[in-house]
Amino acid sequence: MEERIATVVMNAGSHYLLSELPEWAPFPAVLRGKVRLQKSTATNPVAVGDRVKFVTEDTPAVITEILPRRNYVIRKSTNLSRQAHIIAANLDQAVIAVSLFFPEIKLPFLDRILVTCEVYKIPVLIVLNKVDLYREDAPEAVAAFHRIYEGAGYRVIETSCKTGEGIDELRDACSSKLSLFSGESGVGKSSLIKAVDPSLDPKIGKISLAHLQGKHTTSSYAMYPFRGSAPKVPRDSSEPAGYLIDSPGLRGFGLVDLEKEEIAKYFPEMLRVADDCRFTPCTHTHEPGCAVKAALEAGIISPERYNSYLGMLEEDGKFRKG
Repeated sequence: MEERIATVVMNAGSHYLLSELPEWAPFPAVLRGKVRLQKSTATNPVAVGDRVKFVTEDTPAVITEILPRRNYVIRKSTNLSRQAHIIAANLDQAVIAVSLFFPEIKLPFLDRILVTCEVYKIPVLIVLNKVDLYREDAPEAVAAFHRIYEGAGYRVIETSCKTGEGIDELRDACSSKLSLFSGESGVGKSSLIKAVDPSLDPKIGKISLAHLQGKHTTSSYAMYPFRGSAPKVPRDSSEPAGYLIDSPGLRGFGLVDLEKEEIAKYFPEMLRVADDCRFTPCTHTHEPGCAVKAALEAGIISPERYNSYLGMLEEDGKFRKG
């Protein structure tokens, strides 16, 4: 029986949809038992974005092997156990949607996502959404957010699904990429996906209804092809401009397999100056001659990011809500 290779485009519990990208033709699949039982601390052995081998003895197809991942986003499960959950794999970038208000942003939560992306070398784009609701009333807060995160080295795009501001820029930033859209519940992530391509409606999950017999998918992870804006170079109109992965809104994000001594390496602004610390290793908390604390006092490193770092040190491997 011939094995073929496909990409996981939806994960809804123990059921999956696969597609042999770049062709978009999802079909159902299940996981062979011996693959499921392989040693892993993750609650989900297969994630959206995984490339897998499969056979088609019957319907559904059977996943026989998970191919090595080049990266992934993982978080500790919310039950305080040692288990973790892989959000998505083999990404070109993570698009982290935030809103300063409605809901109010929790910077430590955002910073834990950013650290995880740094660990697995996943480029990040921060989308400051709903700016139509607070830019005029809180311009100082908007400017401060840009200062904190652009100062750390991240690109920040302001968007409004209501006015369309920033949507073209976001669409262009996602073209020719596999992008994970993630963020806290209520930040407008699904609305951003629909704004990038109005033909998509992640809240409804049409492909799940078509292929998974109406299974409950509000907590599922799904990939969508999007058409994007008019390409500069002619291409087949059936070829997607890129792929978006929609994930359920997150209410907590715990770091996984990261020692205290390593955390500072994944704050880019700290990493830039840490070689100048007097002592090695340096926790950047109490040591004399610490270049990170000097950069903090000079305003090069923001107190908000430094406080997030201190919070991660105090977590001691425990899950903590944002």
